[in-house]
Amino acid sequence: MLKRAAYERIVELLDQGALKPGTLVSQRELMEMTGSTLGSIREAIPRLEADGLLETIPKRGLMVPSLDVSFVRDAYELRRILELSAISSAVKRIPKETIAEWIKQHETYLANIQAKSDQDDADAMQKLDWDIHAALIGSMQNALIANVYRVNSVKIHMVVQSRLQVTPFNAERITGEHLAILRPMLSSDIAEAEEALERHINNSLHLALGEQL
Repeated sequence: MLKRAAYERIVELLDQGALKPGTLVSQRELMEMTGSTLGSIREAIPRLEADGLLETIPKRGLMVPSLDVSFVRDAYELRRILELSAISSAVKRIPKETIAEWIKQHETYLANIQAKSDQDDADAMQKLDWDIHAALIGSMQNALIANVYRVNSVKIHMVVQSRLQVTPFNAERITGEHLAILRPMLSSDIAEAEEALERHINNSLHLALGEQL
């Protein structure tokens, strides 16, 4: 239990951006940051290394992965594979009322952002973005896939926090792309939803790599 708690707390620090990419950190610093015992930190490290979330640097400590091109491309490629695989089950299993509510929320956010460029709306859009993508994977009802996706999501969040600024402009783009996914989901048009989802992920990857859309 202590090992799992230490692992979860470190993952949370990575997910929230408290541990920055490329940062060196010691086991004792992790102990202080998480409130865990040194023993539980040491026991959690092999799993974090296996997940690609930390790397042991001999005689220096532990390093949070740097966001090089390979890291970013690999994370988004895995995301693409998993989420596209989930669209069919999402259309079948996520209640149409839920999808309709998501659409309504997006339309409201879009109107607010266009009217006043409110950063609070942009932040809320980012959270809804991640919640919806997680719901797609959850619809598959596969614990193994969910675990792989969860770890990869931490990497995606690291990329987003470091490379993609949450702005009203970006929130407007995301909102539009989500509506292009959600509307065909509501009408059970799997092919159109998959096409829109792939375009959305590809756009996010290009921006994460500093490329123009």
